[in-house]
Amino acid sequence: MPENVSPTPLSPNTVAVVSGRPARALDSELNTPVSLSATYVGGGSLGAADLGYGRFGNPTWAALETAIGELEGGRALTFASGMAAVAAALHLVPADGTVLVPHGAYNGTHSLTGLLAAQGRLSVQPVDITDVDAVRTALGSVQSPVVLWLESPTNPLLEVADLAALAAAGHERGAVVVVDNTFATPLLQRPLDLGADVVVHSVTKFLSGHSDVVLGAVVARDEQLLTALAAHRTLHGAIPGPLEAFLALRGLRTLPLRLERAQANAADLARRLQDHPAVTRVRHPSLPADPGHALAKEQMLGFGALVSIEVAGGAAGADAVVDAVRLWVPATSLGGVESLVERRRRHAGEPHVVPVDLLRLSVGVEDVEDLWRDLSAALDAALDAARDTRG
Repeated sequence: MPENVSPTPLSPNTVAVVSGRPARALDSELNTPVSLSATYVGGGSLGAADLGYGRFGNPTWAALETAIGELEGGRALTFASGMAAVAAALHLVPADGTVLVPHGAYNGTHSLTGLLAAQGRLSVQPVDITDVDAVRTALGSVQSPVVLWLESPTNPLLEVADLAALAAAGHERGAVVVVDNTFATPLLQRPLDLGADVVVHSVTKFLSGHSDVVLGAVVARDEQLLTALAAHRTLHGAIPGPLEAFLALRGLRTLPLRLERAQANAADLARRLQDHPAVTRVRHPSLPADPGHALAKEQMLGFGALVSIEVAGGAAGADAVVDAVRLWVPATSLGGVESLVERRRRHAGEPHVVPVDLLRLSVGVEDVEDLWRDLSAALDAALDAARDTRG
């Protein structure tokens, strides 16, 4: 935080703008520059403050880590990608330990835990994280050390988990509780404040926000966990590039504005999609009828910018919608300024609890009327094609 800023706690919206800046002085740079050095000048002995070598630290990473850490209420470490951050957090599972993961978690998490299980590194137990009692029972049935892996809202089913209750249940069992907070961002919820031990982000998504960076981050408060995570990053070489860190920090400055617009668009579209005849189900926590609405309203400061819909006509109907859009971009990823649409089960690693006709909508900051016009026309076309096929 800049030295001249008042010690009065700042709004997260302000923290996103001011954190990670260089110390203010006459003619100083406003932004932390890109540091492209692979090594640093040191002394005769290696001091604790020495950067030493480019795999150990970088001033540009440090600025981004300061900002993310202050937003999440912990200390952040950045990684080469979101999956590198996930891998580091999963490394906290002891040998022969167990990780409990949501049935509908991100497919990269499922794929990596499945690979580690096949190698005999750990055991995996899927759980329904919307059912606290079921998770508590699962925790009690596991004999080995445990990591409880949570997402809320989940990707792509948008299920909402009671993070405080689940964290408490995990800690009763001695588990390390990890929350992937990519969808919500620290502006909508801070899992460390709700009892989590570790927070994971794909910085690629909302935090950087412009679909031009691949980065990840892990945030924690416990020094022992941070030491283990930092060691994993250094020894596995999972370090971020300085230019990517610079771009991510630049993108982070506008997160409050982008998220405000995108989630307003998402709520508007979710409401309209409920009435479209080609849509059989809509999931967005803003909807009063959504199963996660009440909990999200209590736990979060907003409902997020992801919407999931299921489409008439099965996988073919969903694919027809993707093929018909013109403004929406058919693409993987989310959290950018542009609106993306994807049928998630096109990926081989997507969990089978995800319906084949589910479309994940990452809603951007375009004019909502333009978004609706394009999406509703694509849904109309898909519905007409399905009727012609039946006829």
